[in-house]
Amino acid sequence: MQDRSTGKTAPSARRSSVAASLSPVALIVRVHDRDRFQIALFAPAEAREALFALYAFNYEIARVRESVREPMLGQIRLQWWREAIDAAYGGAPPRRHEVAEPLTAAIRAHGLGRKHFARLIEARERDLDEAPPATLAALEDYAEGTSAPLIRLALEALGAATPQSLAAATEIGIAYALTGLIRALPLHARAGRTMIPDDVAVETGFDTADYTALRATLALRRAVEAVAGSASRHLDAARAMRRDIPNAALPALLSARIAAHALRRLERAGFDPFSGTGESDPLQSWRLAFAMLRRRF
Repeated sequence: MQDRSTGKTAPSARRSSVAASLSPVALIVRVHDRDRFQIALFAPAEAREALFALYAFNYEIARVRESVREPMLGQIRLQWWREAIDAAYGGAPPRRHEVAEPLTAAIRAHGLGRKHFARLIEARERDLDEAPPATLAALEDYAEGTSAPLIRLALEALGAATPQSLAAATEIGIAYALTGLIRALPLHARAGRTMIPDDVAVETGFDTADYTALRATLALRRAVEAVAGSASRHLDAARAMRRDIPNAALPALLSARIAAHALRRLERAGFDPFSGTGESDPLQSWRLAFAMLRRRF
């Protein structure tokens, strides 16, 4: 719609036009996974729809916990996706679903690794357990399972799955997932859910009552710092490999930049997760563009 006084197209009309040009999976990612939508835009056009299908699939399995009332129902939904993946690899017709169909096409067109899908779904079963992880190592394992296989699949779609890029994917996946968990702490606290590991809670004096009341006590901030420290170490490990990673892999690894910026904001806030540091970064797309220009992640 044009503004008659200026002759310019209104922002709302431009947004509608952009949305109308997106595929269903791209639209899902644009609405529900801003980080990965922006990352995918830096991939070559011929690989972009495969990435959108992967990221939409990830959204579907990540939201299972919030979409069911009983763990058994969550297991049923995850099993549905296991069977959809089995059909994709077995040569059967894809299930009629707005994500399953393009995902099947991506799997077959790019020869994506089946084991990565299995790991993602297996890790999401952990979401159905209300108990916090017992140790920081267990939380890192969960972070790896829910994030790193997705980056490995993206690397395969980009034709950049070298041993070095896959190794970096593991480190970046853990760092990005841990950072994401910290960013989600206000939401989790309001829902009465904690992902602070038991060993970190004991060491720092973390108190669940303070956490659910959104009180940023010293103990809470120390617990958050411990998780953030783990994320930083994994980022450092990934960046130590930069020289050996092909440029074609960069669009799959840009989540490292998002995690690094979020961790810097968190540190400046004294590791207070309720200070607003988890809110969207309005300059994120520019930061990603600069990273691509410099060929860095």
